[in-house]
Amino acid sequence: MYYGFYDPTFIFLVPALLLAFYAQSKIQMTFSKYLKVASIRGLTGAEAARIILDRNGLYDIPIVVIPGRLTDHYDPSQRVLRLSEDVYYSTSIASIGVAAHEAGHAIQHNKGYVPLLIRNSLVPVANIGSNLSWILILLGLFMGAMGLARLGVLLFTAVVAFQIITLPVEFNASSRALIELDSNGLLFENELKGAKKVLNAAALTYVAATLMAISQLLRLLFITRDRD
Repeated sequence: MYYGFYDPTFIFLVPALLLAFYAQSKIQMTFSKYLKVASIRGLTGAEAARIILDRNGLYDIPIVVIPGRLTDHYDPSQRVLRLSEDVYYSTSIASIGVAAHEAGHAIQHNKGYVPLLIRNSLVPVANIGSNLSWILILLGLFMGAMGLARLGVLLFTAVVAFQIITLPVEFNASSRALIELDSNGLLFENELKGAKKVLNAAALTYVAATLMAISQLLRLLFITRDRD
């Protein structure tokens, strides 16, 4: 039930919104802090990623620079590792940590890491769910067609599933990154602690996104049930 412009179901989102705000602040502050701390060996993020890829036999994966900040990612469809300018060119602990994390995704892909394969298979349906679910839900609520609204909610579950399976993928990539940085001598012990802080802060953003998706699903389930 709604009272004027007040939607009581919004309360479902409050904890997730607070965590999301904290997570974004944390990653920005932590990344900025360690972006100013140069690594002792003086490798750039791109050089560190290249070493990790090559030592895992991934010589054919190119590393390219892209615009933006914290836009770094590994593209499994084209087998290319894309690093932002801050990460690609910088010799900082933060840059090397992020570059190693993305290289970790490439290693996952090469080894057939199951959660990554599941996440990749969910991408098309999650994209459809993200774009179409709200249209169906709003149309269903506006027209009183609850079957249509529930179909939208069902599509939204694909978004939730994608966010949930993303968590082990990201945590595992960070774990692989730290192992590679240590075993290959790319960062020293004290530097590894800084890189770990950066990766942990980044991981928190995925936790927040997952909580937001779950909270939104609970809210939608409540709304569609309330209209019966």
